[in-house]
Amino acid sequence: MPKTRRYKRVEKDIVSSFLYKIASFFKAIGRGIKSFIEAGCRKITIMIVPHSEKKVVNFQTSLFALSTGAIVVVVLVFAFIYFNTNVISSSTEISRLTEENRKIQASLDELRDENNNLLQAAKRFQDSLSKSLSLVGIKQNFGTKQNSSVGGDLSSLFDMQELAQSSIREASDIRQLTSYLDGSVQPLEQIAKMLESQGTLFSDIPSVWPLKGGIGHISSAFGQTTHPFTKQWYIHKGLDFSTWRSGDPIIATANGQVVTVTFDSGFGNYVIIKHKHGFYTRYAHMNSVRVKKGQYVSQGDVIGTVGNTGLSTGPHLHYEVHIGSDVVDPAKYINVKLSK
Repeated sequence: MPKTRRYKRVEKDIVSSFLYKIASFFKAIGRGIKSFIEAGCRKITIMIVPHSEKKVVNFQTSLFALSTGAIVVVVLVFAFIYFNTNVISSSTEISRLTEENRKIQASLDELRDENNNLLQAAKRFQDSLSKSLSLVGIKQNFGTKQNSSVGGDLSSLFDMQELAQSSIREASDIRQLTSYLDGSVQPLEQIAKMLESQGTLFSDIPSVWPLKGGIGHISSAFGQTTHPFTKQWYIHKGLDFSTWRSGDPIIATANGQVVTVTFDSGFGNYVIIKHKHGFYTRYAHMNSVRVKKGQYVSQGDVIGTVGNTGLSTGPHLHYEVHIGSDVVDPAKYINVKLSK
């Protein structure tokens, strides 16, 4: 029992000591706060003494009021610096955005110019396509409104109402142009099909230049002229093509079958090809012949070379076109404009 009492007494002393220290700590804090408040509430006098004989100005304040005023001044200074920095940054950003806006505006102006050029090109395309369709007898139907004041199938495209916002107007232009171009696809496809179906006909009639690559020139036209040897008037029954040299390739001007490969004193080496629809073509004064009688040739195949054989004043090709027993002007079929 004495031992237990001793333990309890020690425990009680420890608790009392701990509580005493806590109380002392809070009393010290209280004294510190009280001292701080008393110091802060202590009155101080500030005097402003002018150098002149004017009245001295003095006023009383406390440390709390003075400290509060100093803190307010510091906050105001930092706020001024912060907002001034933000204003400068905002001004820089505004300048950058203004410059970007100027560049974008310039790009929009360029886009408007290109859009206008596109519309003008579309109008020229419309005029050309309309003429082409009229020539081949294809009905024009582009799906756009007709307007007699402007005319043509793009009438509504080029008679736009003035809208308040240019971007809306330009978007409307582009939409109508797209609609027109979509409507142009079908007639163009019809032209392509027609040309494809007539391609065989074009290759079966003598419709191309008889010298490979379109080289040379016409040295003597079809019709009445002076004979180079007899100096008498006679009918020249073909076209003479000259390159001023021998050896240039001669091509078949249409699909057909070779019916004659021979030589005589007038035409020299010559070839006759029979074509469909009653056409025959003759190629004379050849230097060499590269086809045989009975051979089938296609338009563009090389059948020989330019020469000076037979009755000739120099290297050239004498070319004739016959329909049945009639001799016709080859220029009407190869679309050559003869200079007088």
